[in-house]
Amino acid sequence: MNAPAPALRPALAAGPERMVGSRFTVPGIRCAGCIGKIERGLSALPGVESARVNLTAKRVAVSHAAFLDEDILIEELRKLGFEAGRAVDNPLARDDGETKRLVRALAVAGFGMMNVMLFSVSVWSGTDAVTRELFHWISALIAIPVVVYSGRPFFASAWMALRHGRTNMDVPITIGVVLATAMSLHETVTGGEHAYFDGAVMLLFFLLAGRTLDAMMRGRARSGIAALLGRMGRGAQVLGEDGATRYVEAEKLEPGMVMLVAAGEALAADGVVEEGSTTIDASMLTGESDPQAAGPGDRVHAGMVNLGNPVEVRVTAAAQDTALADIARLMDHAGQSRSRYVQIADRAARLYAPAVHTLALLSFCGWMLAGAGVYKALTIATAVLIITCPCALGLAVPAAQVVAAGTLMRRGLLIKDGSALERLAEVDDVLLDKTGTLTLGEPRPMTLALLGPTSKGIALGLAQASRHPLSRGLMRALREDGVQPADVTDLHETAGTGIRGRFEGQDVALVRPAATGGAAGTELAVDLVIEGARTRIAFGDPLRPDVPATLHALRAQGLTVSIASGDRTEAVAALARTLNLFAAAAMRPADKLALLERRAAAGRKVLMVGDGLNDGPALAGAHVSLAPGSASDVSQQAADAVFVGERLMPLALAIKVARATMRVVRQNFATAVLYNVLAVPLAIMGHVTPLVAALAMSGSSVLVVGNSLRLARAAGPKEGREQA
Repeated sequence: MNAPAPALRPALAAGPERMVGSRFTVPGIRCAGCIGKIERGLSALPGVESARVNLTAKRVAVSHAAFLDEDILIEELRKLGFEAGRAVDNPLARDDGETKRLVRALAVAGFGMMNVMLFSVSVWSGTDAVTRELFHWISALIAIPVVVYSGRPFFASAWMALRHGRTNMDVPITIGVVLATAMSLHETVTGGEHAYFDGAVMLLFFLLAGRTLDAMMRGRARSGIAALLGRMGRGAQVLGEDGATRYVEAEKLEPGMVMLVAAGEALAADGVVEEGSTTIDASMLTGESDPQAAGPGDRVHAGMVNLGNPVEVRVTAAAQDTALADIARLMDHAGQSRSRYVQIADRAARLYAPAVHTLALLSFCGWMLAGAGVYKALTIATAVLIITCPCALGLAVPAAQVVAAGTLMRRGLLIKDGSALERLAEVDDVLLDKTGTLTLGEPRPMTLALLGPTSKGIALGLAQASRHPLSRGLMRALREDGVQPADVTDLHETAGTGIRGRFEGQDVALVRPAATGGAAGTELAVDLVIEGARTRIAFGDPLRPDVPATLHALRAQGLTVSIASGDRTEAVAALARTLNLFAAAAMRPADKLALLERRAAAGRKVLMVGDGLNDGPALAGAHVSLAPGSASDVSQQAADAVFVGERLMPLALAIKVARATMRVVRQNFATAVLYNVLAVPLAIMGHVTPLVAALAMSGSSVLVVGNSLRLARAAGPKEGREQA
């Protein structure tokens, strides 16, 4: 019952100057403009090979020469206008509470907005001068503390940027809020008719609403993995050398320790069953809901639940080294990417601050020259600053990518790079490896029906004492059928021959067919021998259970599907006939790579799916690539995404969701552009007050986030695993 863990630790670059990797937390990352500023700024430093920002996790990964100290990189981030700290690469750690802080600020802004609006409505309805002045003062007493408290996320970010001689999207927001509040206070003190406390507070409310939704949306991308991490055992009873047990927390478990796992208990670490047989709920890792049998020699993973008998498990990996933690790291790495759409948003956001400040200044000067007066000119300039905030543009790509990646993760497919979604959407050709991709890649008995109940019990009693791959496959199949092992004694195994024992006075054995002589020993089979009577148990490598349904779903999406395998021509041809696919067999790694190059030269966008070491070059050279969770480390590192479990349907779902994601991204861009085309001229012409500007700007951001959240349903209902 080996549930594979994705290999997620990328090797560091090697070269004349040793390169190392560092990761930093940067809470101030807000949009594509921040991403571009950080990546360009750090990449310009001598010794820095690359800098990549993960907008979802608000982290920066830097590949740099060993001589470059991390403190220098942190100081450079501060010079760029971003506070930073070293990131602890621990997926089990709690988040930094940003969402909670935003929710508190949002609640205060909402309370202030509702109360200020009550007084504003009365003023708009036409009150006398004394009542209007009183309501303005009450509004000021409510609004100013609200602005100070709820505006802190924007004020701190703007101050950090300005202190280092730079600007960001929070600078014009801060200027707009401060100007609206200051102008309103001046009107209140001088007894003026107009005050915009409602506009300032409402602006903060909707800005915080958009930012909170964004933070919650990004949290949803990891909600599935957070639920899995929550299922990991908090600790375990550990058996000492003296036979005594003690409780050890999950973070303190070490390889070599022996855990006593009781029925109903979740495993706190990865390990191998040493004593006892049971059934395990492995759905959190494999996606399969059916319990799986586990006995001596079987690998189990943190988060799996023991449903049956107590077992002893020797720890092989704990805490940050578990398969569950590896999956969390993979999702953490699947953040911002350098896709074409991200680059467009990056360039647009880069021009934002100077363009907005120029527009606001020109609007102020233009209205002053037209004789409008300082107050009206400032009001219009403030509206321009507010309405041109590019929040919608900055959210257009990452919002869609984050929701799509979370949706696919909950369906058993882990995206390692957001740009893979863009490339998946372009795919028109699929190449599938055979063994381990179309098939399960492990031997399973095909003729168990020939055995009676007693023979099955004897076979299990023998198989569970052997480490041979065929014995392990036979053991798993018999346990899945609910067979109980017979009490076989005097067990002894001879390498290359088989395992023998005694059952109720009879000699019993599992031996290779060669023991009978002849050429039969070349087939994939074992013989069960009971007092000289032999029964042949043939093995095969069965197809994944949903291969026909997956192929139908791929063809329905207009894709061409074929097989590219290194296996024998006879075996590949038989499978190709069964599935009605074109196939190429006996292919070396160079042959697969050449095939990909020929198809790419013909204008095809090829998705390569493979699992073996020989598939590594093809996976790296394809337009986009996927690997199963059972694949070799090399294949998983070369692939753009990894799917877990026995089903192949995540492949078809990935393409379906990727295409939906690109549609949503284009819609988001259209929304952001249309908003600016309509809103900015109106603001410059003086037809938009700061209050209306706040509503319009925030509404566009909320619209983009809401549109992106539709991708949570892009894979269809849960049964979409069987039908795309």
